[in-house]
Amino acid sequence: MAGWGLLFMAVPAAPSALFATGQAVQASTIGRPAVVQTNPRSIVLGATNIQAPSSKLAEVPRHLRNLMDDKVGTANALATLLPIVPILLSAAAMWAAWKRWTTPATAPMAGASWGIDMPYMMAAATATEAGAAVAEAAPRKPVRPPAARSPQLDAWTPPNTKTEGKDYKEISKQHIITVGVSVHKTPVEIRERLAVPKDDWPVAIDELVGHPHIQEAAVLSTCNRMEVYVVASDYENGVRDVVNWMTLHSGVGVDELAPYLFLKQDGDAVDHVLQVSAGLDSLIVGEGQILAQVKSVHQIGSEAKGFGQYLAALFMQAITAGKRVRAETNIATGAVSVSSAAAELAQMKLPSSNWDGVNVAIIGAGKMSKLLVKHLVSKDCKSMTIVNRSLPRAQELQTEFPQADIKVELAPKMMDVVAASDVVFVASSSTEILLQASDVAGMPPPPELVGGVRRFFDISVPRNTSKDLNDLPAAHVYNVDDLREVVEMNKEARAQAAAEALVLLKEEKATFEGWMASLQAVPTIKRLRGKAEGIRLTELEKAKAKLGDDLSAKQLKVLEDLSRGIMNKMLHAPMQALRTEGDVQAHVQTIDVLGRVFGLSEEHENPTIGK
Repeated sequence: MAGWGLLFMAVPAAPSALFATGQAVQASTIGRPAVVQTNPRSIVLGATNIQAPSSKLAEVPRHLRNLMDDKVGTANALATLLPIVPILLSAAAMWAAWKRWTTPATAPMAGASWGIDMPYMMAAATATEAGAAVAEAAPRKPVRPPAARSPQLDAWTPPNTKTEGKDYKEISKQHIITVGVSVHKTPVEIRERLAVPKDDWPVAIDELVGHPHIQEAAVLSTCNRMEVYVVASDYENGVRDVVNWMTLHSGVGVDELAPYLFLKQDGDAVDHVLQVSAGLDSLIVGEGQILAQVKSVHQIGSEAKGFGQYLAALFMQAITAGKRVRAETNIATGAVSVSSAAAELAQMKLPSSNWDGVNVAIIGAGKMSKLLVKHLVSKDCKSMTIVNRSLPRAQELQTEFPQADIKVELAPKMMDVVAASDVVFVASSSTEILLQASDVAGMPPPPELVGGVRRFFDISVPRNTSKDLNDLPAAHVYNVDDLREVVEMNKEARAQAAAEALVLLKEEKATFEGWMASLQAVPTIKRLRGKAEGIRLTELEKAKAKLGDDLSAKQLKVLEDLSRGIMNKMLHAPMQALRTEGDVQAHVQTIDVLGRVFGLSEEHENPTIGK
């Protein structure tokens, strides 16, 4: 068998005459011969199949039987040579292998099938691995080193945001800081320049922690806000480092940016991220999309080195808070997202206040577009055209909303679709302007059914429509800042739910602050136990020396257990005080008091035997 195996591997593959006729020839044209099934008693010779059932053997002519008997005799004679057959096959295989590897490779013959060339296969595997490596090493936006602060920024003093809440530097030796802009007071022109695409969040984190005063960082950038969360040992310098990065990233100067910035420190920063996750700080109170965006911050940040333990715990607490508020209050009842507010505003602006006969286009097929389709369908808008760069995502919307007549077009057809539409929703992920006034000026005017005005609702940030569209007599653009008209209609309905949510968020904040305080207890616990263990070991060695070498193993164990029991009982009360959950400030004070009373230092973390 070994000889046959070597021979099979060494001899170049070639089409076999066994499959040269009938169905096998047809199969070979597609690169693989057909499987020829035969009876166990059949003998296949080329295209001839001769069956010799034993029951019919007597019917075979005599001269054929004699021929068969001769063949059997020959086979018996060959059987005596079987012991040397493996040796002969091995020798033949070695010769064939030597010829194969020393003969220059040639291109496979046309029509040859079932040939397996191991060197070619290994080369293909290598090429595949190299391609995968290139794919994994796809170009990523380079991390820029921190820029030197301008004298103007160094001279700028961030507003003092410290409140009566806890000073986190006393709890954890670090401040948690939030620096950002939001839809509440910052125009979209500034927000879109500061916006950071989700794919660039890891790069932004790496750039932020490259600054000298920032230990951890996270970025939350949506259509309504752009916020940076950092952990820094110094508040003012931490804020300056963040603003320095924001100006470098966006090109917005300090003077232009400062009036719109909001700053949060320590407890206020924690309150803010919890309220953001719960939907209390959104343009649409209670909207659900922001919770998914907060989850993205944690998910993406977890893959970046600069997203450390404090921010990881904070955003996990925020996710828990967001889920709890939506489960235990009615804040999400009747709540609308930016997409649904855009759909509602569009219907309000139509002269007839309904979608009958209105041609609708949606540019983009992401999550916001999906919500748009959902809310438009709920308002009896059943006919629309989706324009996207690729077909699959748009076709998914067709499948998900079979009750609507959804047409799909690719991006090259965008202008044709816009020209045929009366209402255009723009919700793409593009960072460039897609529609200029010059693109729309030559389009036929919309019908009187929609007031002769083509309305654009741009909920993308950065915006994808140029504001000069408003200069055209038959066009008008609305962006996310124009949604306040819808927001005011829904604010009072959720005011009570928001008040209930704030009570829950206080509990979530207390949990996070308790976790921070517990981190400070860990070194103290380790040092206290280490010092006690060092004293125990020292005194135990003294006792052994006084008692001499005649102690039995049982007596030594009694001494060991006695000393350990006394130590554990003495440490029980201090350890309980360090682990007690309660007022965070009191907990921190307990840690400090125990450290001073027992004279603890870093050297006590590893117990040693003293004199």
